[in-house]
Amino acid sequence: MVEGKKVTWFPSYGAEMRGGTANCTVVISDRMIGSPVALKPDLLIVMNRASLEKFQSQLKKNGTLFFDSSLIADQGTRDDVRRVSIPATKIASLSGNTKSANVVMLGAFIAETGILKKASVTRIFEDPLGPWGKIASKTNVNSFLEGIQYIENSEG
Repeated sequence: MVEGKKVTWFPSYGAEMRGGTANCTVVISDRMIGSPVALKPDLLIVMNRASLEKFQSQLKKNGTLFFDSSLIADQGTRDDVRRVSIPATKIASLSGNTKSANVVMLGAFIAETGILKKASVTRIFEDPLGPWGKIASKTNVNSFLEGIQYIENSEG
């Protein structure tokens, strides 16, 4: 929305968040969005083995699978998708906050896809009216930049 795009999301966080597979569908488009549901997404981010096993079949053929290689050694059986390996949990741990692995992954995802401008996401985390507070905001920005840096360093 910061960039004038249309955005919708559809979370599923029921009992799954106590050890199963929580998920959230996010749709970002330049055009009006008809539904928050994506039956065959172009992009899939998985942070653990259970999510990989449950959701990889939904990824569109020739789609891109982003996975946390700190927690998933084998990225599944599909050979018709592009795989992007990010050791998000390891990077977050080395930075001192394992809980920020998802933000590391977001940084890598943005760097790899270019779906949003890096400055737009950083600005959201730095928003003084945001829910993160100063300490969490700094951690989120640093974790986001670590994910970007990982992709930029692994391409060259």
